[in-house]
Amino acid sequence: MKLDVITLDGGTAGSVDLGEDVFGLEPRADLLHRVVRWQRNKAMAGTHKVKTRSETSYSTKKIYRQKGTGGARHGDRNAPIFRKGGIYKGPTPRSHAHELPKKVRKLGLKHALSAKAREGALIVIDEAKSSGKTAELARAVKNLGWKRALVIDGPQVDEGFERAARNVEGLDVLPSVGANVYDILKRDTLVITRAGVEALEARLK
Repeated sequence: MKLDVITLDGGTAGSVDLGEDVFGLEPRADLLHRVVRWQRNKAMAGTHKVKTRSETSYSTKKIYRQKGTGGARHGDRNAPIFRKGGIYKGPTPRSHAHELPKKVRKLGLKHALSAKAREGALIVIDEAKSSGKTAELARAVKNLGWKRALVIDGPQVDEGFERAARNVEGLDVLPSVGANVYDILKRDTLVITRAGVEALEARLK
């Protein structure tokens, strides 16, 4: 599949051949869902915590005698039945991550790239370089009509471009090694440099 290459100032810079095995697949929603769910679960902090009856700050004295009161038998006020008592079987710190085969993760990334290409939301630029001035880059992005865009560069992101992109609303930059399904699907436009295309195809072959 052939795609035109543009420059940041809106000019043309030839064309590039995109591999059908990476950018030309029929996107599968079930596969993309599995990979996104794996990513988000892995990113969860899992720091939710409640206090059990052994951790609440209350007296451990038996509240009244065992027999003869006509009421239920109780020990101390830390029991879950009482207000301010411990919580029974509440959440405790844990990892929400689960396993997902590498083959599925790799295939998911291919399908995410293919989905953007099929939507017409994939743009290839010659290179992502900037003097480091945010105003210049913001003007270029506005002229190109990118609102929520992700730029994927080669193995290394240009330092000036990364610095300039920090304060541009709706623009994110990643090296090719950081390309992932969730970030690609979250943005309206996917922008890849020539170096990024080569790196992604090498990574996913």
